[in-house]
Amino acid sequence: MIKESPLHLADAHFREVIPAGDYFIKVVRAGEILRILDLEGNQAADTLFYNAQDPAERYSATDTVREQGNVYLTAGSLLISNRGNPMLEIVADTCGRHDTLGGACASESNTVRYDLAKRCMHSCRDSWMLAIAEHEEFGLDKRDITHNINFFMNVPVTAQGGLTFADGISAPGKYVELKARMDVIVLVSNCPQLNNPCNGYNPTPVEVAIWN
Repeated sequence: MIKESPLHLADAHFREVIPAGDYFIKVVRAGEILRILDLEGNQAADTLFYNAQDPAERYSATDTVREQGNVYLTAGSLLISNRGNPMLEIVADTCGRHDTLGGACASESNTVRYDLAKRCMHSCRDSWMLAIAEHEEFGLDKRDITHNINFFMNVPVTAQGGLTFADGISAPGKYVELKARMDVIVLVSNCPQLNNPCNGYNPTPVEVAIWN
């Protein structure tokens, strides 16, 4: 569902551009609004969320899909934790649909899907692992890398129940906004994938903005 935001970037108290293939990690406080902005279009932002007070509570794709009865996320969707608690709500969305089934690229999946030679290509899992290694203050480790959301990514479900990676449905300036229901750690990998059309074979920057 397309729903525009009344907020203006000039009023955000925090803004940061995430270069293509880089990561972002920050705590967003309860009540704050987080915007992820697709600057150049057709870019995937693979995102994980954790309870900032207890990172063992984290975003659950299974609980989120079950509770809303929809495999796609958009304005009005509640993001549910593995303990059944609302973590964030999507309050605005100009893209219209976001994936939570396709998972994130990793060296193993690059090898299986594409070629042995792709094994050492940079991946979202690499970005997340680098983030938690460089920011021990968040209390995350390897076991915490689980279900993620692929904002702006187009992963259609086939008639046979399978998943396919398709050309993105985003465009320059499209965004998604989420209101935090609890203090959350936000961990984003601005996807470096070059082997499927999720980034238009050309990874580009995204911007993060936060309002009180």
